[in-house]
Amino acid sequence: MKREPYPSDLSDTQWALIEPMITAWKQDRVARSATGDPGSCDLREVVNAIFYQNRTGCQWRYLPHAWANGHGAASGGPSWASAVALGLPGSAV
Repeated sequence: MKREPYPSDLSDTQWALIEPMITAWKQDRVARSATGDPGSCDLREVVNAIFYQNRTGCQWRYLPHAWANGHGAASGGPSWASAVALGLPGSAV
């Protein structure tokens, strides 16, 4: 089910700029993992959740239900946020 966009969501143009870098980062992490499981979360939604949290200042557990469990952002947010904070390319979009 598609959700209504938040003002902090990436535009298609912004996503097109950073998607190759984030996908490459994720593929590298999967290649180094013990299981090789790529997970099932939508990377764009994870980034949108990070930007929402950054913009609103809400705690990870208070992210809107649109990101709970189905996208992995609520449970995996802090590690993704750390990647963005540490300068993952495109984190300043």
